[in-house]
Amino acid sequence: MRKSLKQRSSDHHRGIYFIGTTPPKIDTDFESVSTIADKLLARLDEISFDGLIIYDIQDETSRIDAPRPFPFKATHDSGTYAQLINQKSGKPVIAYKSVAGLDEQGFNEWLSRAWYQNSVRDIVLVGSPSTQVASSLPLNDAYRLLAAHSQEFYLGGVAIAERHLSKKNEHIRLLGKSTHGCEYYITQAVYNAQATIDMLTSYAQECELNNIKPNRIILTFSPCGSAKTLEFINWLGVSVPEETSERILSADDPLYESIKVNHSNLLQILAAVIPLNIPLGLNIESLTNRKTEIDASILMYKLLKGTMDQALAQNQIDQFVQSR
Repeated sequence: MRKSLKQRSSDHHRGIYFIGTTPPKIDTDFESVSTIADKLLARLDEISFDGLIIYDIQDETSRIDAPRPFPFKATHDSGTYAQLINQKSGKPVIAYKSVAGLDEQGFNEWLSRAWYQNSVRDIVLVGSPSTQVASSLPLNDAYRLLAAHSQEFYLGGVAIAERHLSKKNEHIRLLGKSTHGCEYYITQAVYNAQATIDMLTSYAQECELNNIKPNRIILTFSPCGSAKTLEFINWLGVSVPEETSERILSADDPLYESIKVNHSNLLQILAAVIPLNIPLGLNIESLTNRKTEIDASILMYKLLKGTMDQALAQNQIDQFVQSR
């Protein structure tokens, strides 16, 4: 019998590993959607991973004045695409769901459709990117409706180090989300290692203060092969230090340089966070549909997964030696 994602994640000594992707554009016919899914999974044939993450892409132009580097176009429903990917891969799939533009009835209908029609069991809820979005369900109300739903989803939340960078309270928000049923958190793409370290250190300290076991944190990384992709990363609200931007864009091969940056960032985070006993995971995504960046994300996945596996195994060995 296949393990559920919750069962896979219950061993806090091992990492848990994901590939992140987005559903095809809404005007893509079903046959083409199926072909796109097949091509994605064919790329993943050579790697070992625990599951996939399907994002729910929203038009965030109201969040920021700067124009979106890549024009927004609606996609197929994350729950529907998650079902297709799950059927084709046999792997657990986390479906993101934005509550932007939904009311209570619409959200309840999505939950029932996701569970009963799409066989979705693992979800991450995302609040509206802007208070200007009409008739958006507040995230706390969505959590309340989810708790009252007849079925029990394995619920995760989003962790935003950039918010901690400016407000210093993301660790409190994470603990608040756990009271609403969140059992794991997925970060935005990491390009500022220190911001992530600060957030996770504060989270671990707050958990210890309240005698709470930390939830698993899944760290997201994404390659960057061009100035346009970097512009998009910044537009999404990801913190990219100026020296990191210059390092990538001035390199002979920006894509290769970005992989080195991501690897260095992961090493820094692991060195600082593993002693805090926070269960960790990894999510690798490509933020564009450029073939070179998608292929690079698979290569980067191999490198970063091997790095995390080795660091976690070394930590177990160290703990074993110390306990003797």
